[in-house]
Amino acid sequence: MTTLTVRNDVKKRAGRGGGSGSSMWDATLLTKVMLAFTIILSAFPIYWMIIIASRTNSDAVDTPPPLLPGGTLGENIRRVLADEDAQFITGLVNSAIVATTVTVSVVIISTMAGFAFARLRFKGHKVLLLAILMTMMVPLQQMGIVPLYRLMVELEWTGQLQAVILPYLLNAFGVFLMTQYTEQAVPAELVEAARVDGASTLRIWWNIVLPAVRPGMAVLGINTFMLIWNDFMWPLIVLAGNPTVQVAIRNLNAQHSTDYVMIFTGTTLSVVPLILVFILFGRQIIGGLMEGAVKA
Repeated sequence: MTTLTVRNDVKKRAGRGGGSGSSMWDATLLTKVMLAFTIILSAFPIYWMIIIASRTNSDAVDTPPPLLPGGTLGENIRRVLADEDAQFITGLVNSAIVATTVTVSVVIISTMAGFAFARLRFKGHKVLLLAILMTMMVPLQQMGIVPLYRLMVELEWTGQLQAVILPYLLNAFGVFLMTQYTEQAVPAELVEAARVDGASTLRIWWNIVLPAVRPGMAVLGINTFMLIWNDFMWPLIVLAGNPTVQVAIRNLNAQHSTDYVMIFTGTTLSVVPLILVFILFGRQIIGGLMEGAVKA
């Protein structure tokens, strides 16, 4: 009886294991299907944008719509770059300068501030951090656009790139993000050990904090670059005659009709730098996570 009971228990456990393995396989297959569907759904607008950019305006309004690229992409790109009213090349250069400058500034300042709030103790640091976080509750661009524009007029900066660079050099969300990330990635004991060894605060930030928070810096850099690159309202107001890329795309629209091909072609060109930045910083994110996994 004892032997039969043991055999029955073994069979029951084996049966449960087989069912569990099957359900795990089903869950994995369902996950893969859902991920594939999500990727296709996310990539389709980009694919559709390229299709229209390689077609004519008559193809853009056809029913059913075309699903394969045409052969006029090169000609449409030449039309966009040659449009004197849009100043598309100027817009690309201006956006690259503004987005790069702001991204570098935000990442560096936020990383230093995050290290200070997370691992340095000074009088009033909690109150100061709370004040910074409270600024995130107020839509500064919408509420402060009139006084900010008056300030730019008084400084005679209208039409100049510093008018769209200066207001974005510091980001409250970046400070909050890097503060939280530094608390998780940089142990307090490591900072204290470096101080005992005689390292200065700047040396600790450069040699210890920066390598540890590299994935967080990459995430902040991607978000900031995309935010500044896609900004439209403030450059439209303050940069008269000296557009960024989003304003240049808006200028591609015809006066009495919508030129879909020109708009989609300009949008396609404007997306290329974002993809390159994501690939570059995405490698930094993956590299930092893999490095942390190896150390763990």
